[in-house]
Amino acid sequence: MKRIVCFLPHLRFTDDFRPYVNDEIKIIYPAENANGRQYSEYLKGSFFSTETLKEIADIASEKYILLYTDISKPNIRTDAVSRMIDIAESTSASIVYSDYCLYENKTRIEHPLIDYLPGSLRDDFDFGPLMLVRSDMMKKCMKESDVSYKYAGLYDLRLRLSCIGEIVHVNEYLYSAKVLETGEDAHSRHFGYTDPKNREKQIEMEKACTAHLKRIGGYLHPEFKDINLNYGKFDYEASVIIPVRDRATTITEAIRSALAQKTDFLFNVIVVDNHSKDGTTEAIDNEAAKDNRVVHIIPERKDLGIGGCWNLGISSDKCGRFAVQLDSDDLYKNEHTLQRIVDTFRKEHCAMVIGSYIITDFNLNTLPPGIINHLEWTEANGRNNALRVNGLGAPRAFFTPLIREIKFPNTSYGEDYAVGLRISREYRIGRIYEPVYVCRRWSGNSDANLSLAQTNANNFYKDKIRTWEVVARIKLNRKKNNAQY
Repeated sequence: MKRIVCFLPHLRFTDDFRPYVNDEIKIIYPAENANGRQYSEYLKGSFFSTETLKEIADIASEKYILLYTDISKPNIRTDAVSRMIDIAESTSASIVYSDYCLYENKTRIEHPLIDYLPGSLRDDFDFGPLMLVRSDMMKKCMKESDVSYKYAGLYDLRLRLSCIGEIVHVNEYLYSAKVLETGEDAHSRHFGYTDPKNREKQIEMEKACTAHLKRIGGYLHPEFKDINLNYGKFDYEASVIIPVRDRATTITEAIRSALAQKTDFLFNVIVVDNHSKDGTTEAIDNEAAKDNRVVHIIPERKDLGIGGCWNLGISSDKCGRFAVQLDSDDLYKNEHTLQRIVDTFRKEHCAMVIGSYIITDFNLNTLPPGIINHLEWTEANGRNNALRVNGLGAPRAFFTPLIREIKFPNTSYGEDYAVGLRISREYRIGRIYEPVYVCRRWSGNSDANLSLAQTNANNFYKDKIRTWEVVARIKLNRKKNNAQY
């Protein structure tokens, strides 16, 4: 076996790794968990700290560094390390990571991961707890690092490593770990980047991501194209767009929430009914019979996702100047939401407006973390930081002539994120940081209790969207730079 050095988060894991590593096992022991004990021969920092990673790079004289970053007890296959090294040798990879298994109540659960892409910029990308890193590449990156992070050190390192060597995913189950009880559910983890208690960490992550975009030529300065909001003729100033399929229990409330809006302009409600079979169609017809502002559209095609339904709605000759989102199981917070959105368009001369929302259960009881206002979006750096996070917020509203030109991808996941990134590449996006929308989470939601396979598919698709966007931004910057000479 090639000589490697292995860094572990806890002294008790030494014997678990020793049979598979033909070298001294060095221990990284988090100081906050040391219980007063001192290990002068060991590191006493966090894997996420730049200073600790620099110390690891300095210590490692072997060709490869094995990092185990979790505190759950590992079980490593006898050939796991040699397999990872063989792949690293074959590919000249900077990082190698693999699928793994989890054990919960003695039940084996396979935990497959996804491939790393150039657009895998989100800081919560799942590598699993075991990573093999090329020592010389890590040393180079840490030597060039001029910022000391408390939380974003490992994130910054893998962004740097991705620039000088391939990050390789081994889709084989090479090890296992025990499931830890964290007291945090998937819902809370999903919105962790918006939680105020994580703000300091998120600022560091944004800084590391922005630096990476500058290194690869994908950073965009806060310079935007002007947009003429008076372009085109419309019978309505705004349209609330509601794509729906089989939401008989919620669609009436959604439509009435839209119709209750008080505005100084004409608006309508376009409901794109994607061949519902549970009574939704009849519920829409009932509301349309009471109020002629309700436009009921049933597509001729039967292969439309949410994005395809949006395209149908915005293409209608009854669509207003501004197309405003309302999901079929959500509500506007009050009767002033639509006016507030259109006022933001007029005031900021932007091509898109994104609001903030409150997360509730079906009975409108607030769920943690409560208000999702995406404070990570700023005028100066929002469109760069958007490549790091998994969403942009709600409700989303679009200047209709532009969104008709761009169009939505015909998917039912990530379609809003894709057009948001695309618009932000060239145009200003206005933000409303006070909640104007109520997002209800309940068992009937399409994103409730997703399987790991579906979560992986969703994450991979968004990473693809980011990859395409990064490539487009690099191309845009090159075109601008060439035009200056």
